[in-house]
Amino acid sequence: MTSLFPLPPTQPGPALQRTRGSGRLRVKQSAGESRIDRLFQEGSARIRIPRVPRGSPLEAVLINTAGGLTGGDRMGWAFEAGEGASMTLATQACEKTYKAHGTSQAQVSVRLTLNPASSLAWLPQETILFDRARLSRHIEVDMAAGSRLLMVEPVVFGRLAMKESVIEGHFRDRWRVRLDGRLLHAEDMRLGPDIADALDRSAVANGGLAMATVLLVAPEAEAEARLAATRALIGSSGGASHVSQRRSGTSGNETGKLLARIVAKDSYELRKLLVPLIRLLNPAGGVPKVWSI
Repeated sequence: MTSLFPLPPTQPGPALQRTRGSGRLRVKQSAGESRIDRLFQEGSARIRIPRVPRGSPLEAVLINTAGGLTGGDRMGWAFEAGEGASMTLATQACEKTYKAHGTSQAQVSVRLTLNPASSLAWLPQETILFDRARLSRHIEVDMAAGSRLLMVEPVVFGRLAMKESVIEGHFRDRWRVRLDGRLLHAEDMRLGPDIADALDRSAVANGGLAMATVLLVAPEAEAEARLAATRALIGSSGGASHVSQRRSGTSGNETGKLLARIVAKDSYELRKLLVPLIRLLNPAGGVPKVWSI
């Protein structure tokens, strides 16, 4: 039936404001200390350098002044540890990812570069996903021989204390770690669109709402020596494994990779496991100060 009074064509709504942020930091060794070499920040990305005891790794705190992410937002971070330098990276707070409009998604890219004899610990606080959030994250790491890397990435699906639940959404996490140009570690995790159903599966989270991936790349002897203690700390909440990779086909140049997966019922239980685990795997820098606030 044709209406005698046709409605005017629908006009597109105003474009929604989107967050853009980019931050870069390079750290060098100078007079026995790790110091800022280059620092760049724009948009909603901020990097702050708190004071640390002399001889400790430089500690950088990442801030998103937008207060969270939603569909269409983009954040990019790049960090480099110069030869012999050490740095610890953490976020000021948990990064919240809110409901996205339509099929738009928030995009986060991270690039970490480690030069010979350098050390870098990537220790952001929890990423919290809300119902119908859509987040795509890409982490690229380039390591030189003799460097040391620790990565801890915790993810929480809704806040149990606030009676929040995540039913639908999209989450993709892509990691690529290379040592001297050769692929050392690669993983792709995808959850969605039925996130609640996936988390209920015993092979995924068995009903848990919080999970974390922990990766340590260090000299083979060090990584292997921490395997038993890592398994003891995690207990029945996950598992850990260790593999070694020989470089240039000669003995004495092995690199060890320790990989752990943890699942917990909520963020509180997850943090109770992660704090002692970080202390174990990051003896030089310990747990970043912002984690205790």
